[in-house]
This record gives sequence, structure tokens and C-alpha cells, in this order.
Amino acid sequence: MSESLTLYKLIILYMLDKVSFPLTNSQISEFILDKEYTTYFTLQQVFSDLIDSDLINLETVRNSTYYRITDDGRNTLEYFGNKISDTIKEEIDAFLKEKEYDLRNEVSVISDYYKTTNNEYAVRCVVKEKNSDLIDLTLTVPVEEQAVVIANNWRKESQEIYAYLMGTLMK
Repeated sequence: MSESLTLYKLIILYMLDKVSFPLTNSQISEFILDKEYTTYFTLQQVFSDLIDSDLINLETVRNSTYYRITDDGRNTLEYFGNKISDTIKEEIDAFLKEKEYDLRNEVSVISDYYKTTNNEYAVRCVVKEKNSDLIDLTLTVPVEEQAVVIANNWRKESQEIYAYLMGTLMK
């Protein structure tokens, strides 16, 4: 069993090392569970072990958990990456290539909200590209329901809003 867990850890490290942006739990799980390498519960234990070992970092925004490989994770992958078969590496590479736009878009458009000290709600809307923020916009609204609507709509409207702002401000 421990050999299998090691393989699952290496698969996750390999996936995170191959992309220049964080991946969500659901994105990584989609690949591993679709290939039927392991069960959902075992996979969640593997994530926990990787975090406890400081091989990956996690950030939670709203209902999504984002993972990035750490330097220790890269070193581990460098030493033990040969334990991942070429077939599995090819499957991962194909998955990442096929889904790259969707994966990147899903993690590069982020929104979240929080209650301010004035009992209002601040909605933070971000579009990231590589390690930079293209836009980082915070709006304050009086009611939580408005904050929820803005945060939920940001993903589908962000490109149009960004284009509008650039066109208006670049006149």
C-alpha cells in the first residue's frame, strides 16, 4: 500500500511541476479518479500527507483549494520521479495539454468576499496571468447577497470587464 501512496504523491507532484499555475483539488482528482488509480478518500489522504510534508502548499478561496508544488516537492520529484512510469507521465502530459486552457482559466479568475469592519462586504475580484495580477478589483457592497452575486458572476464576466476597463482607460 505504501508503494501505491508514494506513486500517487509523485503523480500529484509531477502534475503541479508541469504547470505554471496552481491546480485545484478537483482538477487533480479529475485526472487521478478518471484513470481509476485510487479512490477519492485515499487521494484526500495523499493531499494531506503532501501538505504535512511541506511538498505542496495550499490556499483556499471560497470553496476551492489551490495547490502549488514547493521547492522541497520539486527536489523530491527530482530524486524519485523515475518511479512514475513513462505511460503515466504520457497520460498526465496529454491530460494537461488537452485541458490547459480550461485548467488555467479556472484558477486564474478568482473571486472572494469578506465582511469589513464597517459591516459591509468587500468583494475581491482577480485575474491572474502567470504570477502577476492583470486586474485586482475590490468592490464594497452593503449586503452579503450582493457580494455573493458579484463573486459568482466574476468568472464569466471578467474578460468583458477587463476589456471595457482597458478600452476606457487607454483612450
